[in-house]
Amino acid sequence: MAGRRRKNAGASAEEGPVEAVLPADLELQDLYGAFAAHGLDDEDLDDAAVLVPPVRLPAEDELAGQAKAVPMFGYALALARWAAPHRVVDEFGDLVEADRAPVARLLGLAPAEGEVPEEAEVEALRAWSLACDLDLVELGTTAEGEHVAVPGPDLEPAEQGDPDTVLELWLTAAGIVRELAVEADSVPEEADGEPAGGDEGDEEDEDALSGVEEARDEAAELLDEALQVLYETTAFAEPGNETVPLGVLAALLVVPEGEEPSEELLGDITDVMVALDPMLGDLAELGLLDYRPIDPELFDEEDGEEPAVVGEEPLDEEESARFGLVRLTPLGQYGIRQWLLEDGYDAPLVGDLAKGDAAELLRGVCESANVLPEEELREWTAGREPVAAARDLLAAARGIDGYGPLRRMLCVSALNLLGPGAEPAVREVMADPELGGAARAWLTSQGATDVPVPDRAMALWTVVDTFAAQLLDNGGEAELLRELITDLPVNGDPAGWFGELWRVDHPYTADVLEAIGELHPDRALAKEARKAAFKARSRS
Repeated sequence: MAGRRRKNAGASAEEGPVEAVLPADLELQDLYGAFAAHGLDDEDLDDAAVLVPPVRLPAEDELAGQAKAVPMFGYALALARWAAPHRVVDEFGDLVEADRAPVARLLGLAPAEGEVPEEAEVEALRAWSLACDLDLVELGTTAEGEHVAVPGPDLEPAEQGDPDTVLELWLTAAGIVRELAVEADSVPEEADGEPAGGDEGDEEDEDALSGVEEARDEAAELLDEALQVLYETTAFAEPGNETVPLGVLAALLVVPEGEEPSEELLGDITDVMVALDPMLGDLAELGLLDYRPIDPELFDEEDGEEPAVVGEEPLDEEESARFGLVRLTPLGQYGIRQWLLEDGYDAPLVGDLAKGDAAELLRGVCESANVLPEEELREWTAGREPVAAARDLLAAARGIDGYGPLRRMLCVSALNLLGPGAEPAVREVMADPELGGAARAWLTSQGATDVPVPDRAMALWTVVDTFAAQLLDNGGEAELLRELITDLPVNGDPAGWFGELWRVDHPYTADVLEAIGELHPDRALAKEARKAAFKARSRS
């Protein structure tokens, strides 16, 4: 898949309705209302624009079962079996005329009795073509010069449900359908009249070919971008909220981050919706998507009739669905992930980092840019004996390297998942100079009443370590840091408190003091923090 140029939408449901009407009669506010349902905010979208988020996929045998249940894929398998031991085909490898109606009936595309509709035969030919493309049937010629087809070697393991074989075949089929969808979208309308002759005609033919290639590249890029956005929104969506209105998908592709859509962009959104509609429909045939296409009647306006204007009353769910709904299936997630990996993207799975020991877990979560920490911690702690797991986590959390504060914060989050059963292990480290402050705070949060107050040195070191973890975890996200700053125990003596804090022997002391000096709303206190930061830098 090609790298994409997706733009983030700058409007949200909380910003109020936009006073404009889409050409497709859908108010932009109705499109953006889906953000809340998918748990997406600007920060999520910004991250998604750079990194591929981890996804959770079913086991491969389950995915293989889903692939075999896709009608078009199942048709190809059925026709490969029907071809045994061999079937006569025409010189192009297609079904002979006499076999087309029986094959349509065999696949359930036509009734057992009566005339077979032409569209049923066309569908049967498409299924046969797919079987040939996947080498489920192989073409050859007999000694008598007869063209025949025989089952290919992958048929039997595919029928038996071998996951590797089935998924490889399905992925190949998905790639074929994806290419065909792009080709169909980029074919221009036929021009009237015969092609021109002579040199001038040759130039026109070259221009036409160039135009087709350009249209194909644009369609391919648009589809790739749309699939990657679907992949990302599905990764962030709450279970049951994976369905995306087609207008939302188009807006994510069109509207630049931080901007409200202009009249021109509103038209572009509708153009993208119309362009994606047939391509997504093609992909749905192979199970990548569940797709409800745009209702064609939305664009069938009588001459002289003004486009309908959405009033103050919001569109109901059924009316909104007429503009298209798309949901990426688990099989679709699998397929897009494979394409991303082939193109060199890092496309992790949820739980990848949870396969090692505690040290590998915490180090992996700290060092990975595209990770869902809570999910990895949840995977790792699930089913583990709490005391042993807590001891491993606490041991892995030690260290004064650059990621040390973040490891300790993640350790506390994992202890929360282990619950009260971890208490004996946590009590063992109450005197530890690096872990003692966090351990005592955790025990107190669990309801323990016999936890001694840490000494002054431990308390101050823990303040720096905790603040440093937030700097590392949020990249210095200002609002959260301001909230933390207001809770600092300065106790009315900023000079004295910061005079102690800058002497704390922690690798992030100066960084923490500089952040406090920059963000604290109290000017006098901020000044003391900056002076302390200078002293900490000088000391180090």
